[in-house]
Amino acid sequence: MADPYFFGYGSLVNLSTHDFPDPRPARLKGWRRAWRHTDLRPVAFLTAVPDAGSEIEGMIAHVPKNDWAALDEREWAYDRVPATQSISHPLKHEVEIAVYAVPHDKHNAPSNHHPLLLSYIDVVVQGYLRAFGEKGADRFFETTDGWDAPILNDRAEPRYPRHQQLKPTETEFVDDRLNRIAARIVQTA
Repeated sequence: MADPYFFGYGSLVNLSTHDFPDPRPARLKGWRRAWRHTDLRPVAFLTAVPDAGSEIEGMIAHVPKNDWAALDEREWAYDRVPATQSISHPLKHEVEIAVYAVPHDKHNAPSNHHPLLLSYIDVVVQGYLRAFGEKGADRFFETTDGWDAPILNDRAEPRYPRHQQLKPTETEFVDDRLNRIAARIVQTA
């Protein structure tokens, strides 16, 4: 029987945000990330979207207690999509890997009413910096759509529930990359 793992491509790359067992760097072929919103949440969040010409880095981790139902409940806004054959990883034993993605017909572009949270971006980029270095964090920006959306600066009072304290160099990196892509930072939503 294959060991169950899932592929994380956003905040789950930041190992400070969870305690899922056996996290390992991995790559998912045929997908990109996109900032999207649904009617289920007041702010935009990351989802994976099919893209035959793209590949994204992330982390795989073991499904706790082999309990897909509990993980499905945690990721309730997403569908679990089988992805074993699309993921390259360092594991040598047989695994079953899924990726969580919002169904295409259930998400929309971010807006002023559904902005990106800077505290969420900080967490994700911090994870990529620590797992994949600056080049990996740059690849995160390059393989993620939706950067034209408004970004709510909530650093002083983070709204993202798993926010993390960034080192000054990490904050500088995030701010520099957002400046490079001409991101629109707003103070209120």
